[in-house]
Amino acid sequence: MNTRSKSITELFGIKYPIIQAGMVWVSGAKLASASANAGALGIIGAGSMNPELLKQHLDKAKSLTSGPLAINLPLLYSRIEEQIEIALSSGIRIFFTSAGSPKKFTSYLKSKDCTVVHVCSSPELAKKCQDAGVDAVVAEGFEAGGHNGRDEITTMSLIPQVVDTVSIPVIAAGGIGDGRGIAAALCLGAAGVQIGSRFAATVESSAHDNFKQAIVNAASGDTALTLKELVPVRLIKNNFYDQVKELTDKCASPEQLKELLGKGRAKKGILEGDLEEGELEIGQVSALIKDVPSVADLVSRLVEEYEAAIGGLPKSLDS
Repeated sequence: MNTRSKSITELFGIKYPIIQAGMVWVSGAKLASASANAGALGIIGAGSMNPELLKQHLDKAKSLTSGPLAINLPLLYSRIEEQIEIALSSGIRIFFTSAGSPKKFTSYLKSKDCTVVHVCSSPELAKKCQDAGVDAVVAEGFEAGGHNGRDEITTMSLIPQVVDTVSIPVIAAGGIGDGRGIAAALCLGAAGVQIGSRFAATVESSAHDNFKQAIVNAASGDTALTLKELVPVRLIKNNFYDQVKELTDKCASPEQLKELLGKGRAKKGILEGDLEEGELEIGQVSALIKDVPSVADLVSRLVEEYEAAIGGLPKSLDS
């Protein structure tokens, strides 16, 4: 695709500079292995897995592909050390970390000959990631689904700022759902892209069919960034969102919001398919998603769309 993207394909040993994001209740063994088989980097989302379940998914994924696999680790998880050791013992050597300090485990993972990537939402955090020794950063704009940055910097603004701040490869994320988005991200200086929402609506995604259909049905403006008093999260507006909004409009305390959240809201919506009371985490790009293809068909389509997009660009601005 371009010389920068070559650094990403070489770093991860993949055909295309496309990373399938690690998403709770979505990115299990089937999705990660299918992504790896299609030439992308498949990531198992460990945020919704206890260590025992993670081991099962790692074993299954390895049985389904010989391609590179990675794991996404939200650093706020209480059993993170166990997850790391299970991943290492399973042969995982590519770690995507998020939701915490990049200093926490980078040195340890690097001592185990691992490649480490940290998710950031600002150029300042990207610089801290580089200083911590990571191999690349995912710069995620606030269009993205799920947990998000507080600064609300859009992807188009964020990527060139991060590219100008660090010397390590930058992977663009947030609002990328087709080949046009990939082309735009690479034009902004990204070395590759991480795509979540589009992969959530695939055959191999672990998400409930109700959730996949909700993604397909989503229109522009159907998602919102909320729960900024706790951890900002983008989700589809539904009855649960309305309850959150009612509380925040009344200046509810974090404790009151936590009481409403309870436990398992994301599982209820994404894995169990409760479209009213569940937390339906998805990005703004959902408005572009109109079908539920296989991962193989999706990756082929992304490549074709990218090639069509760059082929249609004028050679110069005065042409």
